[in-house]
Amino acid sequence: MCGRYGLGHPARLATVPWGATLPMFAARFNIAPSSDVVMVRQTTQGRDALLARWGLVPYWASDPSIGHRLANARGDTVASKPAFRDAFAQRRALLPADLFYEWQSIAGQKTKQPWCIRRPDNEPFAFGAIWEQWTPRNALANSSLISCAIITTEPNDVTRPIHDRMPVILDSTDFDAWLDPRTPVAVAQSLVRPYADLLEAYRVSTRVNAPRNDDAECCAPQAP
Repeated sequence: MCGRYGLGHPARLATVPWGATLPMFAARFNIAPSSDVVMVRQTTQGRDALLARWGLVPYWASDPSIGHRLANARGDTVASKPAFRDAFAQRRALLPADLFYEWQSIAGQKTKQPWCIRRPDNEPFAFGAIWEQWTPRNALANSSLISCAIITTEPNDVTRPIHDRMPVILDSTDFDAWLDPRTPVAVAQSLVRPYADLLEAYRVSTRVNAPRNDDAECCAPQAP
């Protein structure tokens, strides 16, 4: 799964070909589900970027609180699970990030060990995601909610000792195919795979466990 991530160096996002102007935002080091996050998507007017709620609310949901349980979508069922399949077929997105966290179970310990995972050069990357627009019944104008979920897949060699899932990270050469709703589902599914490029992982303190802590100390290497 992917329960937290960060975007600590917004200025570096210019190195990635997002194809849209990203909204202004402050550096974040501990982004938690239910937060508003930066998202890039394809619409009939072209590619755009906006803030979306992390935690997918299907268009057919009667209550938006379902989004609290749908921050992640498993890659092996995203194309078939009712909560995700329509979005995966037609509404795929990118979430800019430059780090994420996973928690490792330690034998004999109740508290899991958090790890920070990022590129060795600290450059940004893009999670593969899906999005939805939910409108409550009898809604007033401009009352719809845009929400999203991060797709997860099997771990790569770096993340496997820590957790049995990792977020899908897309190469920039795959952005066009991923975002285009005309891309066949089978082709999009082929992009749901472990990240093949270099990553590094290091232990961090349990300070990251609390969403109220959102500063650079969250991703600082844990003292020996």
